[in-house]
Amino acid sequence: MSPSSPLRTLAAAGLLLPAAALGGWTADAAEAPARAAAPQTVPVLNGDFADPVMKGDGPTTVGLDFWDGQNQRYSPTASGRTDNAHGVALQKDGNTLRQRLRGVRNGAQVTISYEDSPAVSKECTGEQVADGQPYTVEASGGPVQAVITAGDPDRVKGTPGKGRWTKRSYVFTAAENEPLLTFTSKVTDTKTHVTCTPMIARIRAVETPPAVDKTVDKTALGTAEAYKGNEREKTLHNAAAACNGENACVFRPVPGMSFRYYDRSRVVGEAFVNCTRNTLEHTRVVAFSERSYDSISQTYAAAQLPLNDVAKLPTSGDRAEDEKRIKERPMSGQFSLAYEQGWQRAWQWFGSDQRNVVERIQPGEVSWVELQPSRERVEGWFLGKKDDYRLHAVIDGPSRAVPDRLLQRTGPMSEAEKQRCAADRPMTTTPVGATGPAYSSDKGVRSVPVPVAQGVRGFRTVPLG
Repeated sequence: MSPSSPLRTLAAAGLLLPAAALGGWTADAAEAPARAAAPQTVPVLNGDFADPVMKGDGPTTVGLDFWDGQNQRYSPTASGRTDNAHGVALQKDGNTLRQRLRGVRNGAQVTISYEDSPAVSKECTGEQVADGQPYTVEASGGPVQAVITAGDPDRVKGTPGKGRWTKRSYVFTAAENEPLLTFTSKVTDTKTHVTCTPMIARIRAVETPPAVDKTVDKTALGTAEAYKGNEREKTLHNAAAACNGENACVFRPVPGMSFRYYDRSRVVGEAFVNCTRNTLEHTRVVAFSERSYDSISQTYAAAQLPLNDVAKLPTSGDRAEDEKRIKERPMSGQFSLAYEQGWQRAWQWFGSDQRNVVERIQPGEVSWVELQPSRERVEGWFLGKKDDYRLHAVIDGPSRAVPDRLLQRTGPMSEAEKQRCAADRPMTTTPVGATGPAYSSDKGVRSVPVPVAQGVRGFRTVPLG
């Protein structure tokens, strides 16, 4: 294993971006016009096949760091190269050389550049390499591209070749996240020596990422995915469990896929209907709260599986439960720390507030208050320190970057509200003399007569004149 760590390798390849680059994402996604994504480098780990460090010129059969497949490796000198790239001979009988392209999203346009050469092995005869050697290159979503290397007709068995390196390219549209890039030898001659097969060197990749879909609702953030090396995990559990330690994983956001936005408006509190003939003015308290969402819990829910404890982020919507998860779940801290380092502000898993609103409502109008909350969506990866596990996640929560929008609204009544205002007030009937005139006058009565029980003679005083 090279002294350089996997995370350092990722950083050099461009997957781990500096804080300054992350902090540049300040545009309001709800108002900023859509921009075409610019091409960017894709990290091909160990693309020069230099790790693990080899002794001598080879060939040696070894498992290359970050690659699958047992293939023959030669030093740059033995490969006939003038740079530091090692040559790898693809073993015959269908053995492959493959790696998942880290961070590439479904729909991305990817261009692979590399170099090939006929075998330099001294075991090759001139006939075996004279017209070049066949192999294929393919990736998830792309065609199977058949290639034949340059020929080397002057070869004599027992003498190593000098390498006839040719620059190649392969273009495809990713049909899945982290598409699998595969090189396969098509040399099938049983007489061909195992090392006399086509060679590959210096693999690089560039992608044009897909446009960010900002119409996805926070309650449907997509399916979270987990990988171990180049293999996709069937469940998220092992990857989440691997991050179950304070420093076990780091979260790396993808700035190009992360954005701020204003959520759809919702009414908070009640609507106040003025059925009177006068202007009303009063003050009321409006309270509101926001919570976070994450694709990990949504993936478990979609599969109708109970959420594992290790994968519980503070997105339950229960304030007490989420405060507990912040303290007890390492992945919460890993995400918050990465966000704060990248955007230079603290992450907010939940928030609440209240406002005193003064309302002035004209006769025949309705008053209400709408909230348009400011939110932030972050896409990225929980990465194990040894690159053994990778867990992709999308997290959506209240944003501290810009304020919420509180809209105080007044407008005409709806038909239902007009009918309500025109309705009679609750009353009872007058069953006796409802249509007759008033039967007497109590003008001048100084006091109300005292009720007297039946059969008891009462007395009252009535002034004369």
